[in-house]
Amino acid sequence: MAETRSPSLRNVQDDLDADVPLTAPARRVVSLVPSLTEALAATVPERLVGATDWCTHPAELDVPRVRGTKNPDLRAIRDLAPDLVIANQEENRELDVRRLRESGVAVWVTRIETVAEALDAMDRLFLEALEVPVPGWLAQARDLWDVPPRPARASVAVPIWRDPWMVVGAETYTSDLLARVGLDNAMAGTPGRYPQVGVGDIEASGAGLVLLPDEPYVFSATDGPEAFTLPTSLVEGRLITWYGPAMVEAHAVLADLGPAPA
Repeated sequence: MAETRSPSLRNVQDDLDADVPLTAPARRVVSLVPSLTEALAATVPERLVGATDWCTHPAELDVPRVRGTKNPDLRAIRDLAPDLVIANQEENRELDVRRLRESGVAVWVTRIETVAEALDAMDRLFLEALEVPVPGWLAQARDLWDVPPRPARASVAVPIWRDPWMVVGAETYTSDLLARVGLDNAMAGTPGRYPQVGVGDIEASGAGLVLLPDEPYVFSATDGPEAFTLPTSLVEGRLITWYGPAMVEAHAVLADLGPAPA
C-alpha cells in the first residue's frame, strides 16, 4: 500500500514571530481588521469569506459578518472553515487569537505602529501568506509614504474620543503618518499612545489645528468644533488610521492640510 503523506507545513511567521500553520497559500480568509479587510477586498476579493461588522469598506462588501473586532463570534469564524484568520495586535484581543489557534485555526497577527511597519506587514501578508504579487495600490502607497518625516509645517492635535477626551499620542501609526506630510503631533509629549486629556491640555499644546476624525468617535460639524477656540477640521478617520488602499487617498488629502493662513 502506498504511504499517504500529510501536506507539509510552510515555514511562515506573522509579525509577532508566531508560526502560522499553512500548507498552501490561504484561499479562505476571515479578516478581523477593517483596514486589512479593505486591502483584501481590493486585491483578492474571491478569498475573503468573512469580516467584522466594523469592516465598512468597500461599501459593497458582501461577506458573512462575525461580529466586532473586540467580541468576534469564534464559532461563526470556525464554521466558515477559513484557511487563515487575520488579526491585529492592537485591534483584536490576544484571548480570541489564542482560542482560535487552540481550536486549530491558523491566525496571522499584524503589528503596526508606524507607516514603515504598515507597508512591510502588508507586503509580507500578500507575499508569504497569500502568495500573490504586491498589489498596485500597495506599491503606490510605498512610493508616497516610504519617505522620511517632512520638516514640520504645522502642529496638530487629533482627538479620538470625548467625555473623556482622548488624543492620538506618540508611537502610533497616525502620528507617524502625519509627520511624513509635515504635520507635527502637538500631543506627542503626553505619556501614552492614546492619552486621556482635557480640552485645556489640547488648547495649551501649541497646536494650530485640531483634526476631528469620524471614528472611533463620530465627530461632526455640530459635535466637537464647539469645544475649542482653536481652528478645527473634520477629517475622515479612515484616512488617518487605516493602512491599506486608504493610504493612497490619505496622501492627497493630508499633504496640503494645515491651518488657514492668518
